Amino acid sequence: MAGHELIPGARVSIRAWTRGVEVDEKARAQLLRMAELPFVHHHIAVMPDVHWGLGATIGSVLPTIGAIVPAAVGVDIGCGMAAVRTTLMAKDLPDALGGVRRALERAVPHGRGGGRRGGKGRDPGSWGTPPKDVLAVWRRELAPGFARLCERHPVLERSNHVAHLGTLGTGNHFLEVCLDEAERVWIMLHSGSRGVGNKIARVFIELAKQALERELGSLPDADLAWLEEGRPHFDDYVEAVGWAQDFARWNRDVMMGHALRALATTPGLPPFDARLEAVNCHHNYVAREHHFGRDCFVTRKGAVRAGKGELGIIPGSMGTKSFIVRGKGNAESFASCSHGAGRVLSRTQAKRRFTLADHAAATAHVECRKDAGVLDETPGAYKDIDAVLAAQADLVEIVHTLRQVVCVKG
Repeated sequence: MAGHELIPGARVSIRAWTRGVEVDEKARAQLLRMAELPFVHHHIAVMPDVHWGLGATIGSVLPTIGAIVPAAVGVDIGCGMAAVRTTLMAKDLPDALGGVRRALERAVPHGRGGGRRGGKGRDPGSWGTPPKDVLAVWRRELAPGFARLCERHPVLERSNHVAHLGTLGTGNHFLEVCLDEAERVWIMLHSGSRGVGNKIARVFIELAKQALERELGSLPDADLAWLEEGRPHFDDYVEAVGWAQDFARWNRDVMMGHALRALATTPGLPPFDARLEAVNCHHNYVAREHHFGRDCFVTRKGAVRAGKGELGIIPGSMGTKSFIVRGKGNAESFASCSHGAGRVLSRTQAKRRFTLADHAAATAHVECRKDAGVLDETPGAYKDIDAVLAAQADLVEIVHTLRQVVCVKG
């Protein structure tokens, strides 16, 4: 049954949409520490994919007044999802999908090694010389803002910025070909602000720690150090995090364009259109919003905005369903929903528990990697996506149910 329950023992209310799904004790303890922050507005909302995260809990919605916690936004600023429906149907795809997967892998840089795109002494998951369309987006949309950030924080220049624009990354980032309930073909992908977002996050997390230590003499919780409005670095962080979120959105747009072009030039596929249904949403970000009578900063770490009528994406795992959803604008959740299934096993635990044979069986219906390098992403490492959707039935409604047939992992 959907609806929230309270996590007891907190200074402010913690309202959790977790009926029927597991919440590990490490995540509970982390949420209680977040609730001790003196500037939390009204309550904290917890999504059903909740699990422990580095810095702050994944699957949390943290509204604050007068301060932002950089670690609660996280190091993958602007990470999120994009999906586009095409006019292709399942019958248009070849019986063997290896060629489609290879075309996508050639079109979108991904991973760190193992023969992927790249050269000696450089991240193989980045561009060498970025293509003209990537450089055009960088120069038009992102370079001016980045130059302003580097004037105040020159260390940011020493990051992968334009070299990572239009690239996928590693870990749980992916690019997929999916089929919906009507056998229509979708392209879906998951990525964020890549190296430059990571650099921005680490710079400001450290600045927050230093500022708080000077102010208080010690850090009550180093992972939850905050930047206070009106104090040094706050405005810089707001500008930097906004720029990184823009980078992430453009990164997904560029990859989607490259993926669609790769699909269009795959031998045997008929011409198609891809200007039908499209979604592009963040799930690691901060935004200015109005809730419970106050303007505030809403930090969603592993959560998607689900305002009334807004479309979002809730992916499962390499071998399970994903969903296009429409928000119901539930005020209690700060108009939010989960960002996926959520891990139930750490990466180390997954590698210990599952074998390559287990992984191959769980992804038998998907053209994807079956090697040890993705064993930590096997479907069994994640919560039951159906239970996660059921727990938030008062937050979103399902618009489309997708199943992947091709999955590219870094």
